[in-house]
Amino acid sequence: MKRCFDVAAAALGIMALSPLLLTVAVLVKLTSPGPVLFRQERVGREFRRFWIYKFRTMVRHADRLGGPITFGADPRITYVGRFLRASKIDELPQLINVLKGEMSLVGPRPEVPRYVELFRQNYEPVLRVRPGMTDLASIRYRHESEILGEAADPETEYVTRLLPQKIRLGREYARRSSLGLDLMILWRTALVLFHFRGSPQAPRRGAAVRGTP
Repeated sequence: MKRCFDVAAAALGIMALSPLLLTVAVLVKLTSPGPVLFRQERVGREFRRFWIYKFRTMVRHADRLGGPITFGADPRITYVGRFLRASKIDELPQLINVLKGEMSLVGPRPEVPRYVELFRQNYEPVLRVRPGMTDLASIRYRHESEILGEAADPETEYVTRLLPQKIRLGREYARRSSLGLDLMILWRTALVLFHFRGSPQAPRRGAAVRGTP
């Protein structure tokens, strides 16, 4: 049932959003040298690795100009890229990953291999399900970049504080996984993206994405 829902929703999404996807592709290409899409190796279900797709939001060869974590006003992010990240439109190419069976619409967000290996045992229950485009952690840490931007050492903050919380929420999702839960997460994600009143807010430092090109 979940897989059928994913395929149908992803196919309809690509068709309905095709004018937006084409427009964004043109903007990315015209405003910054480099490819339209960015791809990065992530760890999926049963620890199988795959390439995740996003619209490119950083300058070409950004990986050579800084670390894997993006935070605050990272100079590698392009002008168009800032809007794409804030609106999460840069994530839409992952509908292709959903159609390929590498991802689901809802599921624990896939992580890069280096971080998975740090917590491999903890990831075992998380990676019994397909990773997703959105999950409980995506809602809670909507403003992850800002949180990391306030840290003295962003990577240490991510690995020691945020990532363990994401893994905990991923384990919770894997344990409770159901179509009803997926629909609830999709609805709450929509509320956050459109800034409706009552949208979940990310915890602030003092009270408490890693980003990619």
